[in-house]
Amino acid sequence: MSQRMTLIKSPVFVSETSLKKLGSCSALFPYPRPLELEIGCGIGDFIIQIAAQRPEHNFLAIDIFNQGCRSTCSRVEESGLDNIRVMRMEARYLLHHYLGGNSLRALYINCPDPWPKKRHRKRRLVNSEFIDLALYNLENDGFLNFSTDFTDYGEDVADLLNHDPRLENLNRAPYTNDLGDYPISKYMRRFLDLQQPIYLCRYRKKPGLTIAPPSISKGFRIPWPTEDA
Repeated sequence: MSQRMTLIKSPVFVSETSLKKLGSCSALFPYPRPLELEIGCGIGDFIIQIAAQRPEHNFLAIDIFNQGCRSTCSRVEESGLDNIRVMRMEARYLLHHYLGGNSLRALYINCPDPWPKKRHRKRRLVNSEFIDLALYNLENDGFLNFSTDFTDYGEDVADLLNHDPRLENLNRAPYTNDLGDYPISKYMRRFLDLQQPIYLCRYRKKPGLTIAPPSISKGFRIPWPTEDA
């Protein structure tokens, strides 16, 4: 499905060309701080909340949808926060090409496309290959957070994470429906208001690990970008 593309001129939006010139994601921000990443920022509800709660950290919000990035940029500008930057980029591409070992303090994957049909489930973002990539990018003691409104996806990811010896479970069970202080996006609120649960997995990378750079398959949804969208 084609996307309507509009030029994003926001000062908080970063093109791939700009990232290449700067040389690193940490250089996107005015102050050096620990970096956190949200994959699939939607319209920016979550990233605004958590960046306001944690002004001592920098936040990169990415989405593959142009309009979502545009909406997020508008909300970031309105917030006045200086610790958020926005990119339109496929998650695996960013992790593989522009981040690197021990580069992230935390990673948030909120309500990604569940691809509910069985024949499409191989397209889901979070699988064992992605977890290897995420753990390579996370600092020791870094945090991996996943949420979904789709039961099967929540249970599958929870099972993968809970049985990974490199991770420490921060909940009593593989997943929880109690979001506690976890920021709630407009999309999540829609399900909660209907008394439908959100499945939340919160894990921490164990200290003292040495993880080699993993191989990674290319994204399927859009071609891996090489030029500005």
